[in-house]
Amino acid sequence: MFKPNNIIAGLDIGTGFIKILVASKNEDATGFEVVAQFKEPSFGVRRGVVIDINKVTRIIQILLNKVREQTGQKIESVFVNIGGCHLFCSTSKGMVAVSRADQRISELDVNRVIESARTVSLPSNNEILEVFPREFIVDNERGIKEVIGMQGGRVEVEALILAAFSPYVNNLTQAVLNSDIRILDIVPSVTATSLAVLSPKQKELGVALLDIGAGTSELAVFEEGELIHLAIFPMGSSNITNDIAIGLKIDIDTAEIIKTERGTCFCKGSEKKEKIEVEGESPVVFSQKMLAKIIGARVSEIFGEVQKELKKISRDGLLPAGMVLSGGGAKMPGIVELAKKELKLPCRIGKPLDFLNLDDDLSFASACGLIVKGEDLGSIDRRPSVSNFGERVKKFLKIFIP
Repeated sequence: MFKPNNIIAGLDIGTGFIKILVASKNEDATGFEVVAQFKEPSFGVRRGVVIDINKVTRIIQILLNKVREQTGQKIESVFVNIGGCHLFCSTSKGMVAVSRADQRISELDVNRVIESARTVSLPSNNEILEVFPREFIVDNERGIKEVIGMQGGRVEVEALILAAFSPYVNNLTQAVLNSDIRILDIVPSVTATSLAVLSPKQKELGVALLDIGAGTSELAVFEEGELIHLAIFPMGSSNITNDIAIGLKIDIDTAEIIKTERGTCFCKGSEKKEKIEVEGESPVVFSQKMLAKIIGARVSEIFGEVQKELKKISRDGLLPAGMVLSGGGAKMPGIVELAKKELKLPCRIGKPLDFLNLDDDLSFASACGLIVKGEDLGSIDRRPSVSNFGERVKKFLKIFIP
């Protein structure tokens, strides 16, 4: 039985569905127990970006009411994701002098040097979401991961900056706040997913995560335990549905059913000649081979974009832990085999780790990651996030102050 003050809520605002996951930490501290899990078709979101605040707010309220009906508890605060092609990453450096007289590097020095890395020039109307330190440098000695307690006169950091377009961040923030709940932190979707489906060992060895959503596909690459690259592509599983509708000359709803029930990235042997008949006002007959060709072409295009990004950072074919696929689009049969062929890497499906009573639905991976993030930041005690989200909320609220 969960304790009301021990629950954490993750809100995943996606292009295809808006999802809420409520979980509590197990008493034996080995994982999480899912308390409530709901999703509703998404309206007002295009390619991961909130474009109609009121529509998104109404859907969030529907989800909150469902949680209250099932659990008897009112959700007052959430961790929420952010997606869309407006997200981007860049590198930055920071440097400070060690503050203590004995030159022992303290946590304060680490916070100061990371804060100095934030002073980077960004395009107009963009803001920093998160800073990921890649390595610390103490008196010109590079490659240091943990510097607290070390001795030196100067400490530097090389970091990866994740930034976003401020108006889109504001749209997301307003849609959630209008639902009468607080935001504890905003987390990029793919980094949230990584918390749920990747192990520390994979991140240490070198791994790529591809989260295939409805409107976008998001790539994150990790090495030596740190995020080293992020990219977002404006295509996802909804594009596959559109391709099926155009290729077979059928309506979009029927195309979605066909994709879900019969879709595959490629077919073998006798399957190629298998005929599929769709009944309705205008019956359609087509082969399994034709369907696989349509789907495979779009999925190959996504993998082609992934390959370009891996080449940019000189990691194509060089990630020992391979490629991990997650998100609703990763449920497509044959996608692992196609990924191995296209990317020349080990590949597997990434399922959320350590979640009890979770429905077998890959699309909830990002919401699971938000729960993990909440636990990491001490949300059970309702402490504020260590990120700069509080400052973003202050800036957002100023919009409404005359």
